[in-house]
Amino acid sequence: MKLKRQWVLLGAFAALFAAGSADACTRVVYHGKDGLVITGRTMDWKDPMHSRLWIFPQGLEHEGGAGRNSAHWVSRYGSVVVTSLESAVSDGMNQKGLVANMLWLAGSKYPDDCGKEPRLSIAAWAQYFLDNFSSVKEAVAAIKAHPLCVVSDKIPGTDRYTTLHLSISDANGNSAIFEYIDGKLVIHEGREYQVMTNDPEYSQQLAIEKYWNQIGGTTFLPGTNRAADRFSRAAFYIHAIPKTANQSEGAAEVMSVLQNVSVPMGISTPGQPHISSTRWRVVADQTGLKYYYNSVSSMDTFWVNLNQADLKKGAPILQLPMGQGQVYSGDVIADFKPVSKPFEFVTVSPGKTQS
Repeated sequence: MKLKRQWVLLGAFAALFAAGSADACTRVVYHGKDGLVITGRTMDWKDPMHSRLWIFPQGLEHEGGAGRNSAHWVSRYGSVVVTSLESAVSDGMNQKGLVANMLWLAGSKYPDDCGKEPRLSIAAWAQYFLDNFSSVKEAVAAIKAHPLCVVSDKIPGTDRYTTLHLSISDANGNSAIFEYIDGKLVIHEGREYQVMTNDPEYSQQLAIEKYWNQIGGTTFLPGTNRAADRFSRAAFYIHAIPKTANQSEGAAEVMSVLQNVSVPMGISTPGQPHISSTRWRVVADQTGLKYYYNSVSSMDTFWVNLNQADLKKGAPILQLPMGQGQVYSGDVIADFKPVSKPFEFVTVSPGKTQS
């Protein structure tokens, strides 16, 4: 049995090491003292993402963007989110401290037939959780009791099919990972699921964690930008950094872990012509409800204090002007501008299947 287990670990390690993901995001959850919980992530992408920050109040009506039989809902909670390519929510935190992070997973395979299940565009997947749930336990129970069918399509303006998995974490430190494997939704739920990168599927990433735990991070840590190496470093350092109850100190510690697993700007790796540089980093203080944003290209670091945001039903939808040389620092609530309507989730055509 011991030999078999070693082969399983080594096989998973080889698979993850070989993945060499070109879209190399990393996500970590920090458990501090006195219940302090902070989630951080890097966004790594090979092309400009035209990312924007939005503040959405309660009471917004949403349509799932999936054509026939799309899901419909009214947001229960306000949130701050980061959108990408002006068509999808990539990351965000709601007023209850629930955080959602979208990361690439090339091995994703979505259902070919949704049957009677309500359909949801992958562009709206993260926002659906932020709008509707206050905790991981509540979200997982709801999805199991009333399943949704996530559908995908090509990235706007490209021939590349969108394949993502979703992580959520809450103010209690619980986490869940949602993946579509061979057309079926797989959910990993538990406080221990503090780190996630890209390929392969999450069960194999957990095998990698066991492998490196046996070696020990003070003995050796792999240093490349491959998914396996980033996972190993993130898993070691998120537990190695000091445990604090101070929210600002905790946010700084998590940001330092993200910097350790970031991909330098403009890096070129032989055999990986499309390796992705880190575009931005986010640190979400789920205890203090502060959402920190760090732009790699401009070196700006600023935050949104959701305690100061008007999230009541009927409050204006707000967008932070970005992408035209703006420089921000500190709390940027006052810099958001009202807009008449939110962006529209990219719509997936009925009957569209993965190819």
